[in-house]
Amino acid sequence: MAEYYEPNLYMSTPGFPNTMGISVTLTEPVDGDILQEVAEELRGRFPYFYVRAESDGSDLVAKPNPLPMTVRNTWEPIDLRSEEANYHLGAFKYEGRRLAFEISHALTDGAGVMPYMKSVLYLYLSRKTGQAFDSEGFRLPGSEIPESEVGDPFAGLDIDGAEPPLYQKETEGDFYRLDDGTTGRCYYLMLSEEQLMRYCKDNDASPNTVVSVFWAKAVRRADPTSDKTLSVAVACDHKAILGNNDSYRMFADTAELDFPRDMDLSNISKACTVARGQLMLQTMPENALWTIKQKKARRAQMAQMPLQMKMDMVAKFAGVPRWSIAVSYANSRSFGPLDPYIEELYVIASPGVTDVLCEIACINQHFFLMLAQNFSSQKYVDAFLAELSDAGIACEVRHSEDAKLCGVAAV
Repeated sequence: MAEYYEPNLYMSTPGFPNTMGISVTLTEPVDGDILQEVAEELRGRFPYFYVRAESDGSDLVAKPNPLPMTVRNTWEPIDLRSEEANYHLGAFKYEGRRLAFEISHALTDGAGVMPYMKSVLYLYLSRKTGQAFDSEGFRLPGSEIPESEVGDPFAGLDIDGAEPPLYQKETEGDFYRLDDGTTGRCYYLMLSEEQLMRYCKDNDASPNTVVSVFWAKAVRRADPTSDKTLSVAVACDHKAILGNNDSYRMFADTAELDFPRDMDLSNISKACTVARGQLMLQTMPENALWTIKQKKARRAQMAQMPLQMKMDMVAKFAGVPRWSIAVSYANSRSFGPLDPYIEELYVIASPGVTDVLCEIACINQHFFLMLAQNFSSQKYVDAFLAELSDAGIACEVRHSEDAKLCGVAAV
């Protein structure tokens, strides 16, 4: 039986591909041949991303995949876990000055894939520019892979002895739905880091808290007559909460913010204080430890089920919306000596069980937001932009497109 911390590959289905990754815009057109070389060279340092899914009794397990990682000169999606992807659970694509790495979210999270993209760009830009960059802070071929990165992220902690935390929030059931159209759409925004951080400082808040409040205000602006509670999921990393910032393992989760109809959003400082309080109550170490215990127990329970039963359960559960909006902030801030060669940096993901997903990244004195929605209307995006404008935060929509992340093939 797979260890509780190993990838749950049955958590990705054709109907719920659960795909995420990183998209970067460089200052010069992408050289696909160099990118292909780099992709293969890094398999020695990141072997856990160069895998295929294989059936092992009642489970799907990650096995080494010797076939090349695909590098495609197109922005059109393919299915991971398919012949077109050489059966990998990750794939590269590029077009003009943009490149992206897309990967099954069952393998990793934003905190896990960010170091990989840094290494990709380090090797790529070293060869493309001929520059000898300082390698400190990069995970490169030949460097040691620490046990904290690949082993049990919670080694040394008493997971089995965890007690229920004093506060456990109940999920809002009757929450606001943003459905407005049938075609998924993605928007890519660039904000001033200085202006957003000053706003956070003035209101004693963090970027994900402020953005959550802005989204709540935006929905009220777009639909002022609704009396439904806005449910906002904020991504949290249980590994980091419990002291491990090295592991690539997928232990991201969510804290949940509720914005009921009678909550006063006109006072930003107060709204941010309430939101921050909700987050703090749900992200204490005892909450994280208890959550890991529950995940471990569920993994053991599902290990007894036939694979098809597990796949059917996941497909049914994945189709049930759980929040109005989800906000995630994968801390990047800088790629060091590579920053001058990078114009834009986005974390990209499928919205899945939320109507709107807002992924936040930061580099080169700008915040970059990717907004992915399950519908075609732009009215909520326009309302969000209006909230930013009212707050005095400069924002530019860099581009938008239909949702084009990789899917996943059937087992």
